[in-house]
Amino acid sequence: MAWTHHRRIGNIEVISLTDGRFRLDGGAMFGSVPKTLWERVAPADELNRIRLRINPLLIRLGGENILIETGFWDRGGEKFEAIYGLDRDETVFRGLEGVGLTPDDIHLVINTHLHFDHAGRNTTALNTPAFPNARYVVQRRELEDARNTHERSRASYVPDTFEPIADAGLFDVIDGEHELRPGLSVLPLPGHNLGQQGVVLRSAGQTLVYAADLIPMLAHAPTPYIMGYDLYPVTTLEMRKKYLPQWFEEGVVLCTPHDPETPFARLQANPKGGFVAVPEVGEAATA
Repeated sequence: MAWTHHRRIGNIEVISLTDGRFRLDGGAMFGSVPKTLWERVAPADELNRIRLRINPLLIRLGGENILIETGFWDRGGEKFEAIYGLDRDETVFRGLEGVGLTPDDIHLVINTHLHFDHAGRNTTALNTPAFPNARYVVQRRELEDARNTHERSRASYVPDTFEPIADAGLFDVIDGEHELRPGLSVLPLPGHNLGQQGVVLRSAGQTLVYAADLIPMLAHAPTPYIMGYDLYPVTTLEMRKKYLPQWFEEGVVLCTPHDPETPFARLQANPKGGFVAVPEVGEAATA
């Protein structure tokens, strides 16, 4: 059964897909926030792990099929999958099939960054591009950092998920903010790492923002709820202070890469200061 959630942004159809569920340590996901606070919004299991989901987004724009994120690496082996509590209850490929598409029908892939839980399905088990007719968009800084890792970043990158794309000449390597198509642009959102980018879609007075790991789950919208995984947490804080007020004022539809329940949300002012993210019910469809 394909799991999809549909919505329109102005005149453009967007479809939230999934590549399954996984778990990460709750303390690492909320950094310096005490467990007594974060467990209210993200209950932990017996191993202190919280539930997350992998949420790629499909945009149908101007006759093209555009995919943000490709999914979770699928070649880590049994031990790897046990560590992350990986549950392939759905895959991005079945989701595409459910809306009448195959990987060959994707024209553009946007990698917000190259971590294995975001770009893990860039390639096949044969180390060939999984979306052979697509261009793949990545920030230059991200590709450089993925190739030159250090002790804190090394475990997040799997060369087999991006080097075959480079070898095939399919990367469009960009620097900074860039308009990819009319109404569709990428926006640097450093903090989690330095090369991360979000995606902004505008149509007919409406705006959608795919926030990448600046806001990995709805529960991370409050300003201090910053992941321990972030390499530059103060930069994350600066990005949140810069963009969340703008997105709130503009009334954007917010998409997060890892919320386990909610594909689309809106920001609301928090009486205690800052913002919270609340679910927005889209047109859900199961096929």
